[in-house]
Amino acid sequence: MGDRWHVEVDRSVCIGSGMCVGHAPDGFKLDSGRQSHPRADDTDANERILAAAENCPVEAIAITLLESGEPVFPPEE
Repeated sequence: MGDRWHVEVDRSVCIGSGMCVGHAPDGFKLDSGRQSHPRADDTDANERILAAAENCPVEAIAITLLESGEPVFPPEE
């Protein structure tokens, strides 16, 4: 069984670019105010969701390992 992730979007930082939806339409949606939301807070590890986080222009997306809370993105320095 693969890793499970917890996905969060900091909506105080999100600018509604839609890049996350472009990279992972099954992982993110924009609300009527163009704020991003994960479609599921907890999900299987997924390269598209990781790409969405990596390409967010304001780094509003955080991914952690569900079991341990260890950061996946952004990585610890």
